[in-house]
Formats: sequence, C-alpha cells, structure tokens
Amino acid sequence: MKKILSICALAIGAISLTSCEDFLDQTSPSEMSHENTFNNEYFTSIAVNKAYGDLTQDRTYSQDLAIIYNLNTDVELIDGLGSSNSTSARDRGTMNYNATPTSFSNMAGTWTAMYQTIEDCNLIIDGVEKSTNADNTTMKQYLGEARAIRAMVYFDLLRIFGDIPMKLEPTKPDLSNAYIGKTDRDVIMDSLMVDLEKAVNELPWAGEKGLTTEHANKGYAHALLAQIALTKAGWAIRESAKSGYETATESDPTYPTQRPDAATRKSLNELALKHLSAVITSGKHNLNPSFKDEWYKINQLVLDKQYQENVFEIPMLQNVSGELGYTVGYRLNGVTNEYGYSNSSGKVKLTANLFYSYKEGDSRRDITVASSQITADKKTAAAKEAMLGNKPFELYVGKWDPRMENETWLAQNKAASAKHLTGINPVKIRYSQILLWYAEVMNELAGADGRYNGDAGITARQALALVHNRAFENKSEAQNYINGIAANKNAFFNAIVDENAWELAGEGARKWDLIRWNLLASKTKQMQLDYLNNLENGTFQKKVYFNYANDAKTQIDMSSVTWNGLSDGKTEDDYQGSTDSYGKENDTQKGDYLSNISNGLIGVFNPTTKQWAAPASGVINRYIMPIPSTIISDYNGVLHNSYGFGD
Repeated sequence: MKKILSICALAIGAISLTSCEDFLDQTSPSEMSHENTFNNEYFTSIAVNKAYGDLTQDRTYSQDLAIIYNLNTDVELIDGLGSSNSTSARDRGTMNYNATPTSFSNMAGTWTAMYQTIEDCNLIIDGVEKSTNADNTTMKQYLGEARAIRAMVYFDLLRIFGDIPMKLEPTKPDLSNAYIGKTDRDVIMDSLMVDLEKAVNELPWAGEKGLTTEHANKGYAHALLAQIALTKAGWAIRESAKSGYETATESDPTYPTQRPDAATRKSLNELALKHLSAVITSGKHNLNPSFKDEWYKINQLVLDKQYQENVFEIPMLQNVSGELGYTVGYRLNGVTNEYGYSNSSGKVKLTANLFYSYKEGDSRRDITVASSQITADKKTAAAKEAMLGNKPFELYVGKWDPRMENETWLAQNKAASAKHLTGINPVKIRYSQILLWYAEVMNELAGADGRYNGDAGITARQALALVHNRAFENKSEAQNYINGIAANKNAFFNAIVDENAWELAGEGARKWDLIRWNLLASKTKQMQLDYLNNLENGTFQKKVYFNYANDAKTQIDMSSVTWNGLSDGKTEDDYQGSTDSYGKENDTQKGDYLSNISNGLIGVFNPTTKQWAAPASGVINRYIMPIPSTIISDYNGVLHNSYGFGD
C-alpha cells in the first residue's frame, strides 16, 4: 500500500501541522509547538508525508513537471503543432519556446507550489536538526528524505527558470526572509550537492528498513547528486557572462551559453563517477531483464522489489492523482465496452524519425512509439485497434498504456463519465539512466574502454552494452553494434546520445541532457532535415500493409506491418489491411507542422530552402522559461526577468 497520504489534505503552517481523519483520535500536531512536533517520530512522519503529498499536485509532478516542462526535444513534441498553436498562449506556445511572463498562467502555479514544497522541507530539516531526537535512526531518515525532496524540487525549478531565489530556512514570522532575489544556479547546485552528501549518509537503500522506491532513498540521493554535478559541468544559457567559463560557438552576445573550465568539469565528472559507482556497486538497483516487464509493472502500479530499476518513483494515488496514462500515453479514442471512458493522452507526441531510428529487433520501439490507437465501433462500441496513418509528428507514447493497466483502473474507467486519474507514478530516475550517465562520465575521463580510479569495475562500453543489449532478443547482434562503435570520445559520445533517445523517449529526461550537452537546438534542426531526407530517399513508406491478430479483425499483428517495404515474395494481396504512411506527402505535416517545431528556440524552418529564420525573440538558445509576472509582482520588486522577456 502506498504510504503517501495524498488525499488527506495534510498541511504544514509556519509552526503547525494538521492531520487527516485517520489521526483524529490522536493529539493534533496543531496543538504542539514546532519544537515538540519534530521531537516526535510520528508527527515528523506526518510532516514528511505532507512533503510527498505536495508532489502529487497538478502544478507539480502529477502533471506539469511530469509532462509539460520536459518538452520539446528532437524526439518529443507538444501536441497541436502549427503556426497558430506554436505561438499561442498556454502550454502549446510555451513548449515551442514562445513563452512570455503572462502567456501561461499555470507557470505561476508551478512556481508557488514548488516553493511551498521547499518551505515544507525547510521546516522539517530545521526542526529535525534542532531536535533532541536528531541522532535517532528514523529521524535521520526523515531528515534525509526532506533534503532529497528539497534538492529535487530546487533542481527542477532552476532547470526551468534558470537563476532563482534560494532559501534554505523556514520563513520567519516577520517575513524578513520571505522575499529574496535570485541566486546564481551554480551556487544553488553547489549547495544542493553538499546537502545530498548528507542525505546519502542519512538514508537507507531502497529495500532496507521498510523503505521502498516510493521514498527518496540512498540510491536516489547518490544519483541525483551525480545528475546535478553533470548539469553543472554542462552548458547553460547565462544572464551574463561568467569569468573563466567557456563560451559556445553559437551563443547570444548578451546572454551567453557557457560551461565551466576543463579543470572544473573534470572535478565534477569525478564527483559524478563516485556517486554513480556507489549505486552500481551496491547491487541494490539493477535492470529488469525485460524492458516490456519494466513498463508493465509501472502501468500495473506494482513496485518492482526484485530489480528496483526505478530508483525513485513519486507516489500517486489511483483516481486521485497521476496524469500519466491519461494525458500522455496510448490513445483510447472513444468510449468502448472493453475499456470504458476515453483518454486524451496526446499531450506528448513522438516522431516518425524516432520510430525509424530504432535498430531491427529493438523491443523498445513498439513499447515506446505507439503507431496505433483504440477506436470504438460506431454501432457496437466494441474496441478496435487502428493504425494512426500519415501523422509523422503525432505518434503517441506507448509506455503508458491502458491495455497494461490494472483491474482497479479498468473498473474505475468503465464507470467514469469524465476524466479520472491513473495513479501511475512518475519515475524520476531509472537505473538505465545511471548506466548511461556512467558511460558518459567514463568516456570523458578514460575513453570508451579505459578504467578510472573509483569506477564501478566496468568500462563505458560495458555500461552502454548493459542498456542496449537488454532491449534485444539476439544478444550477439546487439553486442556487435556495441563493439562497432569507434573508441574515440566523440563517436562514443554520439552513441550515448542515440541510446538516450531509444531508451528514454517520452519520459521527460532527454530535454535536460540535450541542454547540458548544448545539443537541443542543433538536434531539433537535424530532426527537421532528417524528416525531409526520409521523405526524399524512401526510408518512410508511402503505404504500409498489415495483418490482424484475430478473426474479428479488432487487433493488429504489429509484427506484420511492412514498415520497410514488402518482404521478398510478398504482394499487397498477402495482407488484410493497409494505411497511408509517413512517406506520403502531407502538406500540413510537411509545411505548417514541420516549419514551426520549437520555433521560439530555433526560428521558423523553411522546408524549401532548408533554412531557419532568426528566433522572434532575437535571443540565441533561449530555452529558459520566464518568471511569471504575477510572481514578480508578489516579490515586492526583488525579482526580475532576463533573456529578453521583460517583466
């Protein structure tokens, strides 16, 4: 049973707590002083539950941080592309990098909700550190959980907004520390890494002392610290140039894209290696041998206590929180007898380029990229699978799939007449990410096949092989690909970038890695060119043929689809169905859609000249979001926008 009481409306005031009805027969924390609250394990646990509950809101990780802010990339796109939608208010224009301080009201809600979580964690950390019970093992765990949650929230905020206010103490009654200006994000990341070093020593591993992967745990603290170190070592657009930093070739003259010097990057890579190696050598987290089973369990709301591949999952509650599987996922396009209410599931779309980039035999392709949907028979309301057709920028994310969800969800969905939530947990870090980061760091420090002091006993190539080969039934062929990657750093790094897309597409991880690699703009442009090349060279099929998997013709045999043309000896007559596909010219998709992908970042693309106009903002590489105007007003003049946003 999930521990987090997200339906209890637990709330922490400046020095008080209120509990849900389960605890009404107990002494109310609101009657206790701040000091006494955090001298008590039970009431401290309620405070920690409240911090987890904060993460289940729409404006935090139930919706926005799990879905919206992780777009766009070269493989993941916000829905509703086109010249009007790509510049309009709300999420469509925002995630095409056309945000303004007033265009997306939910952004202010995210800022407020995330800082409320930070405040709740500040109260816990301050209270436990000052507690007479601070040395108690359970209290240390609560302290470590609060540190890790606070670090995660701060890290996500600065990735979205850049430099932000940093406050690591509870708000004072006179509000003298409530309104503070920005802190440089590097300073914030340094502080978070120091705090996570403490959390590593305070937290048990998942699977120990009753701690599950629905709690911040030692493995997550290690991995998050490494992720922050890699981010600090990477590229970022700056409010002003920093002395001693390297500036990218394509960089804005006012708001430069920079990274630390070589010596600092080496030190940060070594720090990341230390913490990634700690997770790998612990044996507490491993890859599930089956990529399909990994995602089946996520959809079933079953915690994998054997492999614990999901190092930390933010716990949602079915029918209460969790947009994954409803707002993003495999499409239920209509109310059916078998599945009940339809879903929207189209907020995140994947591309035909990604689909065709997978190597033959890669089991991740059809799990990740959904090329079909469930439709409802007009007469009987029976569910029927249908191919999506010629929509190369509108493929659904198949990792969250109603066909894999559990019986409780199914019963709820059959009874539903409006949107209800799946309870699927957002996964913050999977073990496959740890292996990919490890491969990246080892390649940087020792090359593809070298060893380095403090490593986990495997090379970069071996770590990459673990991720890649898991996806293939034919392991020898998969290993041949790994062996064929050149040993030079650039070639091996490029292989890691590719693997990142194949493994993590749709999960909201790629954008942040592309940013720190300074590849977000160039990879997006390459995707647009690759689409045109795939049209021109025949990679995309104009029509695909397929067979059904049952006599009723309600299920498609996806293994029969002729994605790469008819097999030798086969004709169209050998197949039961067909559909127009990505190779057939589609003026809307090729023109309006293709031209306006991420146009606020890279400018409008002209498919005829294969050139890009300058971004309308005039700022190069502006992926940062503006601080909402309402927030700036609330901060009494101490906050301001940069990057050409105005206030």
